Amino acid sequence: MIIQFRNARLIDAAGDRYGDVCAKDGVILSCGPLCWQRADQVVDVGGNVLMPAFIDLHTHLRDPGCPEKETMETGMRAALAGGYAHLCAMANTRPVISTPALVKANLQKAEHLRLCRLTQAAAAGENLGDETPTDRAALSRITAMLSNDGKTIVSDDFMRQLLLDSKKYGFVVSTHCQPERKIVARDIALLREVGGNLHIGHISRAETVDMVRAAKADGLSLTCEVTPHHLFGCDSDYKVNPPLRTRADVDALIAGIADGTIDCLSTDHAPHTPADKKAGMAGISNIEYAIQIYLKVFYENGIPLTRLAEMTSLAPAQRLGILAGLLRPGYPADFTILSQDEDTTIEQNTMLSRSHNTPFDGRRVRGRVKKTIVGGETRYEYGTAV
Repeated sequence: MIIQFRNARLIDAAGDRYGDVCAKDGVILSCGPLCWQRADQVVDVGGNVLMPAFIDLHTHLRDPGCPEKETMETGMRAALAGGYAHLCAMANTRPVISTPALVKANLQKAEHLRLCRLTQAAAAGENLGDETPTDRAALSRITAMLSNDGKTIVSDDFMRQLLLDSKKYGFVVSTHCQPERKIVARDIALLREVGGNLHIGHISRAETVDMVRAAKADGLSLTCEVTPHHLFGCDSDYKVNPPLRTRADVDALIAGIADGTIDCLSTDHAPHTPADKKAGMAGISNIEYAIQIYLKVFYENGIPLTRLAEMTSLAPAQRLGILAGLLRPGYPADFTILSQDEDTTIEQNTMLSRSHNTPFDGRRVRGRVKKTIVGGETRYEYGTAV
């Protein structure tokens, strides 16, 4: 069946134009002002923005083992409400995702749910430690990412070997860096020494932006990400890791987005129960309103939506080595349709995540996801149960 998405503002990393997109069997057939005219189904986008659906390189689904916080289903439904079609779930579950069998079990669960696409990250060390490595050769055959996220790799020797293995087997190392400046400096030095595939998670400090910018200027190949809450929640004492920083740090992060230093926008969606948060657990539930924060930040700082599309879809796709993130024939028909100018509010009591831990209830933001389409199928529609 051919589906035509008509009357859309088409935005991806390559451009901003008006036109139509046609898809068949989950793949884009054509895109532009002259689209396929003999469609079996026509969807009027109503002049709203149609972008490649978002890819989150850093999220926590708490599955298996912590259904009181989140399940794969509740987390994916929240993600779809935020415009996400593909999630990279971290390995700090119960048990820790440290074997090929555990990775496969979550991939099969995601396939059965038919909600979001999933990359299940695997642990780099047993029990998220930095003493005994996991079977990285075997894991690299079924996942593109290894990460001990939630725990810092303190051992220099362990991190050096991990980078060497990432180069040998082709996986991405996604890091958790605390203390941030010290560990990021160490990891960049090791990357300079041995090479590898380094992705620095949730940067938050101006000095970190400077270090990444300098490393790239020296020709090092690495990527990094920033979260919505680190762009929006400065000078707050709400408990997240890394902490929310100062206005000067936020300004540096925004500058890093504008000049290309920061590659990806990732949520670090980290659901907890109210009891967890009361006990001091770090984390925020944000995946379903992340794009509304990004739209506000980009609009207020004059950053084009083509850059937003690059950071939410194309750059993450390239980091994972998958074909996605552009509105071109042959690419997956994964789309987010959104109103980019609508004045909206974060509403804690309407969140779909099992966890509602956020300090942003009532904060004014921008835009709204109208539909999320995965493989040509509408998986989320605002105001409708899909």
